[in-house]
Amino acid sequence: MTTTGEEHTAAGTGPWWWVRWRSAVLDAGLALASAAECGGEGVRFAHDAGLPVPIGVVFGVIAGSVLLVRRKWPIAVVLVSIAITPAQMGFLMGLVGLYTLAASELPRRITAALAAMSFAGMLIVTFVRTHQGVMSGDVTMGDWFVPFASITTAIGMTAPPVLLGLYMGARRRLMESLRERADSLERELQLLAERAEERAEWARSEERTRIAREMHDVVAHRVSLMVVHAAALQAIARKDPEKAVKNAALVGDMGRQALTELREMLGVLRSGNGADGRVSAASSSAALSSSSSSSSSSSASGAAVAAVPLAAVGVAAAVAASRAVGGSGSGVVSGAGAGGVGEGPCLAELDELVGQSAAAGMVVALSVEGDVRAYAREIEQTAYRVVQEALTNVHKHAAGAKTYVRLAHRMSEIAMQVENECPPEVGAGSSVRLPSGGNGLLGMKERVAALGGVFVSGPTDAGGFRVSAVIPA
Repeated sequence: MTTTGEEHTAAGTGPWWWVRWRSAVLDAGLALASAAECGGEGVRFAHDAGLPVPIGVVFGVIAGSVLLVRRKWPIAVVLVSIAITPAQMGFLMGLVGLYTLAASELPRRITAALAAMSFAGMLIVTFVRTHQGVMSGDVTMGDWFVPFASITTAIGMTAPPVLLGLYMGARRRLMESLRERADSLERELQLLAERAEERAEWARSEERTRIAREMHDVVAHRVSLMVVHAAALQAIARKDPEKAVKNAALVGDMGRQALTELREMLGVLRSGNGADGRVSAASSSAALSSSSSSSSSSSASGAAVAAVPLAAVGVAAAVAASRAVGGSGSGVVSGAGAGGVGEGPCLAELDELVGQSAAAGMVVALSVEGDVRAYAREIEQTAYRVVQEALTNVHKHAAGAKTYVRLAHRMSEIAMQVENECPPEVGAGSSVRLPSGGNGLLGMKERVAALGGVFVSGPTDAGGFRVSAVIPA
């Protein structure tokens, strides 16, 4: 079936081959008009051919009714109009048929061939009829009138419908092309919106993971030291009051520092409303990474631990929301890896970190190899967090074990290793039970992998545990 300019937006709603009811009604009306025209012209055809008038009328009505199938078989309509041209019938059918043929999707060579046949038939019939009129005296014009009238009539009956049909067909194809392009753009925009939502969700998930990792590294280390000091304080409170006072002061200092960090994070959350996502993420990571000293008193430690989940969820939600507003979700996550732009721990603070663990009763030794030099902020912060979390794990799982911290500055990388010996069966810290969520090693591996490094951890042959990491410099 060919298309003739009707939009197929309501395909299947019309009868038979029509896509719309209004198209069927239009074709039926044209067919009735053509049948009436051909039926009236059949009277003259019957007189000229010496046939009974009813036969000529019936022939004309049947021939004119062919216009009803112009959308399905336009070639047949044009051929019928050419066939009845000698009988001077079907002028309306010829015009509508040529228009339908030109507007259809049929090859242009077929349209050109049928239009030429219609032009030639109309030219010959008009020439013969006009010449007969001149010879019979009905037309009193010169010899020039016969070819002029024949050519003019043939052109007028073929050129306008063909040109109009070609124009309407080209216009319909252009509209369909523009509609398809608009639909394609709409689908692409919808796909881009879905991908943007996926990227936003990924950015929010990455930010929640990063905040949880920061909270684990910062708070867990300080609280672990506080628990160790509190256990030691309980053990020596009566035997050595002087040392007990010193340990109590340490616990109080660490508790105040932990509360200060939590207060800073809450301040970032309160002041980050409406800010750009990048600034909010940088501020939150700066507050999270300010860990130069230790955590809370025994009662304050419980409050700090209880506040950790709420603070982590709040920071994640605030940063995700600010990123959605600022439109810089993925850039912030990948920009700093473990932290933001603010001040954070660096390798120069490792001595203080090791000193805090030693003050808590751990036997720890620090060794540095190679020429000490400065690294990018995220590299130093990641290296510091790896050592910090490894020491925290020693406090939790191997209290009393001797620990070795090694740091190596190499040509294009920095390596760190924290290894503890087998913990003693009975020791001063053996009664301390520290909870573990099992996220410490996973967080260290994520930090190192984000910077393109390698992280390895596992038990040693001697019964201890080793954590190793290499980060490209």
